Amino acid sequence: MTAIIFAALAVGIFLLDLLLKNHIETHLQVGEEKPVCGGRLLIRRYHNRGAFLDAGQKRQKAVVLLSLILTLFMTAAFLAAFTFRGKTTLKAGLALLLGGAYSNTYDRLARNYVVDYVSFPVKNKRIRRIVFNISDFCIIIGALLMTLGQNTTEKKKKVRRK
Repeated sequence: MTAIIFAALAVGIFLLDLLLKNHIETHLQVGEEKPVCGGRLLIRRYHNRGAFLDAGQKRQKAVVLLSLILTLFMTAAFLAAFTFRGKTTLKAGLALLLGGAYSNTYDRLARNYVVDYVSFPVKNKRIRRIVFNISDFCIIIGALLMTLGQNTTEKKKKVRRK
């Protein structure tokens, strides 16, 4: 039963981000900004043709291939995690990471760019220029949860050995 819940979480992230990206694509011009949440966030339409912070934008095919390989690897890790009892934090992290990875990989394959749309209105121009999407946040949070889940497992093993 838990496998279905975590799979639904991954699918939900993919669908939510896909809906948001499609909305951004049809309702905003590239570079247009709209403050939301009392000005705490900026919504803007940005096409990222590379990976994080546009890294590799001149080698798009390599970025797409790497994204696809990593997403398939994470899918295998996600499925393998369900052969273990417990490890809820690890599984939740994998689900978040996988939902985000599928969304961004889908964009790279279907659009030839990833639609990013959230930034922070800070004074530092370099930080203000960085634009994210929901998938990016899920990937970051998922990686942190996976690390916490793995560290918790390792600590439990050490306690049992003593």
